[in-house]
Amino acid sequence: MNETAARESIVRIARSMYERGLTHGSTGNISVRIDGGWLMTPTGSSFGDLDPARLARLDASGRHVAGDAPTKEAFLHRAMYEQQPRFAAVVHLHSVHSVAVSVLADVDADDVLPPLTAYYVMRVGRLPLVPYFPPGDARLAEAVRGFAGRHHALLLANHGPVVAGTTLAAAADAVEELEATARLYLLLRHERTRTLTEEQVAELRRRYPA
Repeated sequence: MNETAARESIVRIARSMYERGLTHGSTGNISVRIDGGWLMTPTGSSFGDLDPARLARLDASGRHVAGDAPTKEAFLHRAMYEQQPRFAAVVHLHSVHSVAVSVLADVDADDVLPPLTAYYVMRVGRLPLVPYFPPGDARLAEAVRGFAGRHHALLLANHGPVVAGTTLAAAADAVEELEATARLYLLLRHERTRTLTEEQVAELRRRYPA
């Protein structure tokens, strides 16, 4: 994807997420890998009102070279990219249902959400819970690096999801599937459920590796 197309895609997808309530205020951030570096949403910006010309541009070393100042959570994005070169985009949200799950005391920290649907397994797979650190804390970047080599989707405790993909569309689809599954989980949490079996999950992972 060339830089102009990447800028337009970031703005279009961000606005769609904002209009559908997946983000609010100035929360959330998106990045896309381009030749020689990355584009990122600016710090303090709203997904509903992004200007493609003002997106932050970072060079391959992570230095801000053009546009508005990048999101203060740029280190989360770089940690994901550094661990898996195949990643071409990262989306981080503070989406309500995912955040709600991230504050529950009794979830499995190795795999937070159960396999409720085939599409969750296909688009998200396993979802580890990253321990809590304050926003902007360098220790959070190190914690993310510890997971990102094995997972493309993470849930930050008391914070929200971070999802990478081989395209921006793939990352956006996956984070939306995660949010929908978090909502389902909360709706069904005290009901008897029929999750996918280990055999069904294994078959999906063979057919559709994340």
